Amino acid sequence: MSKVTIATVAARAGVSRQTVSNVLNTPEVVREETRERVREAIAALGYRVSQAARQMRTGRSRLIAVRIEPDRDGINGSVLDRFLHGLTDAAAPAGYRVMLYTATDDTDEIATYENLLSSYELDAFVLTGTHRGDVRTSWLAEHEVPFVTFGRPWGAPDTHSWVDVDNAAGTVAATRHLLGTGHRRIGFLGWPPGDGVGDERRAGWAATLADAGLPGAGLEVAVEDGIENGAAAVAHLLPSVDALVCASDSLALGALRAVRDSGRACAVIGFDNTAVAQAVGLTSVNQPLTEVAARCIDLLAGVLDRSAAPSQLLLQPALVIRQTAP
Repeated sequence: MSKVTIATVAARAGVSRQTVSNVLNTPEVVREETRERVREAIAALGYRVSQAARQMRTGRSRLIAVRIEPDRDGINGSVLDRFLHGLTDAAAPAGYRVMLYTATDDTDEIATYENLLSSYELDAFVLTGTHRGDVRTSWLAEHEVPFVTFGRPWGAPDTHSWVDVDNAAGTVAATRHLLGTGHRRIGFLGWPPGDGVGDERRAGWAATLADAGLPGAGLEVAVEDGIENGAAAVAHLLPSVDALVCASDSLALGALRAVRDSGRACAVIGFDNTAVAQAVGLTSVNQPLTEVAARCIDLLAGVLDRSAAPSQLLLQPALVIRQTAP
């Protein structure tokens, strides 16, 4: 089999060799449609960049690091798993390798940064799970370590590049669907206030009810995430609601169990469209995690080249309707 080169990729994609080089090294200067065509050609041909040659030319290791979240209920943890798969898939055609690490909290993660940076020639970090008062981003910025985040800098200025999903738009779509199918007493099962993602998901539900002239007071409950918590918390809401929008699939599955145990008619919608939601037929809001991961890799190029101002991308989720939200 003949060796696959940049010229081979360029011929298959119908572009110039320089365009292929740009997709690999500075993807932000290439139109998205062209980037995707080149990436498809790279994947189809099995093209691999010579890491040794690239590092000699650019002075970079092309090694990026991302944290694995602690295992929780096996449901919502799958959201990050899908993101990590997408990140690895997007990193390979661009010539990056992904290193995984664990940490128990922000302090432990910063200590891990120090250990990794002293042991490996890392180019950058991709952070997940951003939250209010997040000290990880300020530490990396102060130490001039390149990074991008999956998640906004909640309550802080947009001083770095990030990609996020419009969580409020997801619950807006869920609530509008329920309104469109005749439901008028729509409750919300969410997390305690202060979590940026959870607050946004609640805000979408509340704003949609307000726009429809319907009350939300007394129709919501906040608990820590989890199936058991969801089932216990929603039980007292069931006499008052005919539908529920939930901040996660874990909470939704708990709510669904409580609804079935009660014998009442109540539609339930979750958030994240996990594999479990798909398996049990739970209507849920889907995050475009593959696109999120690809855009994180794209933004890294500009961050590493220091050639562009910080960029912020807010992607739209989509409601996947199944049997639990008639």
